[in-house]
Amino acid sequence: MISTVLTPSNIKFLLSGLGTTLYIALVSIAFSIVFGILLALAKDGHHRVLRRFSIMYIDFFRNIPNLLVILAMRFIVPMKAVDTGILSITLFTSAVIAEIIRGGLNSVKKGQYEAAYSQGFSRTKTLLYIVLPQAIRNMLPTLLSQFITVIKDTSFLWAVGIEELTGKGMIIMGSFATGSQIFMLFAVLMLTYFTVNFLLSLLIRTQKSKY
Repeated sequence: MISTVLTPSNIKFLLSGLGTTLYIALVSIAFSIVFGILLALAKDGHHRVLRRFSIMYIDFFRNIPNLLVILAMRFIVPMKAVDTGILSITLFTSAVIAEIIRGGLNSVKKGQYEAAYSQGFSRTKTLLYIVLPQAIRNMLPTLLSQFITVIKDTSFLWAVGIEELTGKGMIIMGSFATGSQIFMLFAVLMLTYFTVNFLLSLLIRTQKSKY
């Protein structure tokens, strides 16, 4: 039975879907970190408008389903399917990352700020050269955990026609006629996700053991 599911052509097809999954996840998490840093700084900053915007943004996206964002972006924004997938996941994940960043910034002792200010550093330079490097080290395991979440969240994208790993699996499933074949296909998909995410979780444990 497994030979009818894991044919060379099906394996190649699924691997291309896995490549799309990892590409979307990597690009989304990179954009989310950049946007998340800006949101975190705005939320803790002194500019009233930016602070209110960041608070509303974070509260909004942390309290709605990711799938709803994906559907909205796919049918509203005139972009390529993969690009709308990256955009939707970035919008959603940035709110989560912003709170992780804030936690990392707050983990840096206040004495570090005071020491930087006493040396003539501005607030911006203090954040860039003194605080952020320490904060990123502290929150790296949590960021890696969020990357695992993003990889899993890409499976929602098949609902809008994006051919990532789950989407490729759904296409293959259309050629099967028995329940056992479909069960085996889903088992292969689950094992693939598990393998990728388990390896990342091992990396997270390694990072945690360093600090």
